[in-house]
Amino acid sequence: MWRPFCSGRHFLFWRCGINKDSDLIYNERVRWKEVRVIDENNAQLGLMSSEAALDLAYSKGLDLIVVAPNATPPVCKIMDLGKYQYEQMKRQKEARKKQVTVEMKEMKYRLRIDVGDLTVKNQHLKEFLSAGNRVRVTIMFRGREMAFPDQGRALLKKIAEDLAEYGTVTQEPKMQGRNMSMMMEPSKEVLAKMKQSGKE
Repeated sequence: MWRPFCSGRHFLFWRCGINKDSDLIYNERVRWKEVRVIDENNAQLGLMSSEAALDLAYSKGLDLIVVAPNATPPVCKIMDLGKYQYEQMKRQKEARKKQVTVEMKEMKYRLRIDVGDLTVKNQHLKEFLSAGNRVRVTIMFRGREMAFPDQGRALLKKIAEDLAEYGTVTQEPKMQGRNMSMMMEPSKEVLAKMKQSGKE
């Protein structure tokens, strides 16, 4: 929708408040009796009627956009709608970059694992935890090994001790069928480092 605005002998047409983003209120959708207005230079213009604020925005060839609808009274800013949407999109993009996607990783061990394989698998778990992921550590039992659950718990305890700098145990070892698993999540130190790197 476009609204005509008369400037001398010429008629110009400005956008009215229909937008694909239903949360965005602007131009003729601004229907409060009174709003607080900020101009395009961030100057506080004080309280105005919605109609007066809209007329002022149109006189400048700009839009009236509600930036704080829950304030009392709502706060509106006079600016270009396209520029506002572009800035919002940039902020959202930056926010997504800083978000950490937490995944569940799993590492499986044999009960009779040799030292070399244990070291390699533990290194992978350190990398998972350092990246902010939760991990499931699973010991797989074969045949007669089912008779030695204590050895599985001992191995999981050894793994947890080796990873103590990177993660903490959130679920103690639990037997499920032929597997015994425990859950770990990143340590406070790892999360603090990730938060700090996100600010830089």
